[in-house]
Amino acid sequence: MTPPSAPQIPVVVLAGFLGSGKTTLLNHLLRNRAGNRIGVVVNDFGSIEIDAMTVAGQVGSTVSLGNGCLCCAVDASELDTYLETLTAPAARLDVIVIEASGLAEPQELVRMLLASDNPHIRYGGLVEVVDAAEFPATRERHPEIDRHLAVADLIVLNKTDRVTEAGLRAVREAVDAAGGSAAVICSAYGRIDPEVLLDPVTRADEDDSFRQLTFEDLLPEADRTHADHLHAAYDSVSFTADVPLSPRLFMAFLDSRPAGLYRIKGFVDFGAGDPGNRYTLHAVGRFLRFVPQRWARDEPRRTQLVLIGAGVDAASLRKELEGCRDEWHDATEELERSMWGVLRYVRQPGDDEA
Repeated sequence: MTPPSAPQIPVVVLAGFLGSGKTTLLNHLLRNRAGNRIGVVVNDFGSIEIDAMTVAGQVGSTVSLGNGCLCCAVDASELDTYLETLTAPAARLDVIVIEASGLAEPQELVRMLLASDNPHIRYGGLVEVVDAAEFPATRERHPEIDRHLAVADLIVLNKTDRVTEAGLRAVREAVDAAGGSAAVICSAYGRIDPEVLLDPVTRADEDDSFRQLTFEDLLPEADRTHADHLHAAYDSVSFTADVPLSPRLFMAFLDSRPAGLYRIKGFVDFGAGDPGNRYTLHAVGRFLRFVPQRWARDEPRRTQLVLIGAGVDAASLRKELEGCRDEWHDATEELERSMWGVLRYVRQPGDDEA
């Protein structure tokens, strides 16, 4: 198993019925992108507005937004072609967001991503945006929305400022029932904390003292202060262990992870189970992948994880992870037997070959 030569770019599918607020949420991400270079693929026709700039929705158009972001307007049949372009080293993108048509079947886009032969991407999750004010009427006219919610990894309940407390409670109950184990975040004007989807980026080739101003810098202080409070909608749990984890216990934890736990990212040390490698873990909703990477010389052997979710019990998560420590990590035979669980989710040889 050969690790990839470069980090894979997460591809996030942003879906939702017409008027739910997908483009508003996308604009918010572009203005608060934590230094990320974002590629945007628009699976739609017509016109959309991104950062006060109208982008003509002709198939085949690629538009530079001037802030380290790109926008492509495509139909589904062209998706692989544009992903190949956006994952080229020259684009230097950190994340790609596909804004699905309001009438699209989002599971089809997810299926295409998971079946893609592009070795430079990884699935970043399906985000379903719901208009809280119109949800009951939309659901009555289009019952298939329940199917979309059922396959979502994260549900953004948008426009919550337009409903009463009782109305919001009823919508939340209906969304929770249809969305299964998906995390649910409430928002107004598409304002979610970008950290839910984007990892902050620090570039070694950019001197922070002398850099071009970004949208984050230009936002009024009031807007930036408001954005700072968005983290209240979700929980972020950090976990570090200097003792290797038991593959068997850790896989049991992952298989039973609670509803609302949206992302898990980081590195896992399985000790004697595979002493030559650490395992990079990417988990989004139900999707899970391990990537083995050789330990660097003199690198401390430890597990470092960040877990992000909505409505999760942080103390309980830490306790469960503590219980995954392998205090008997010298028992090589037991560890090797239990590695089968991890290997179910490890990329196989040749997966990185185009």
